[in-house]
Amino acid sequence: MDNGVFKPTNIGTPQGGVLSPLLANIVLNKLDKQLDQAGFRFVRYADDFIVLTKNRCQAEEALAFVSRIMQSLSLQLSQEKTQITTYRKGYSFLGFVISSRSRSIRPKSIEKFTDKIKEITRRKHNFDAEVIEKLNRVIRGTARYFGTKFSTCRSRFIYLDAWIRRRLRCMKFKRKSHRDNYRMTVATFNKLGLEKMVNYYQY
Repeated sequence: MDNGVFKPTNIGTPQGGVLSPLLANIVLNKLDKQLDQAGFRFVRYADDFIVLTKNRCQAEEALAFVSRIMQSLSLQLSQEKTQITTYRKGYSFLGFVISSRSRSIRPKSIEKFTDKIKEITRRKHNFDAEVIEKLNRVIRGTARYFGTKFSTCRSRFIYLDAWIRRRLRCMKFKRKSHRDNYRMTVATFNKLGLEKMVNYYQY
């Protein structure tokens, strides 16, 4: 779809469809075998993968090696997503930004999460039990995924929990005021059954 208009195409698969990761695993099975035979260490999930090397020279060799394999499969690497980096600087993988300092949520993943919350908590909507139920589904899904033992997202979870409560207070009272913190406390939200992201964080 381009600007709301459907256009026919014979390239690729629908984004988010169940067929896309299945086809990626079938086609990229050759990539796995070739990387393994060449002695490279790598991690792949569907069409998202990283190759680990000891230095930049090896990384450049790996990039050229992967590019050749992809060409043989009539595929090409995404110029936007492909990069050579270091563990100290960090890199994005499966929604995380992974580095020697932290394993945090990627900014784009946070944006997707907050967009979903904003849609549910618009001030023009009524604040009722259905809102809490919808929020809990979004909160549980995101918190369970990013709250793994290796992640360092606890402070981010605490911030997002507070931000969600602020959104709900604005939704309830149709305004933004610090005084409403005392009218709807954390205990109030607990009674209403609102989930907390930080409760899903694994230590």
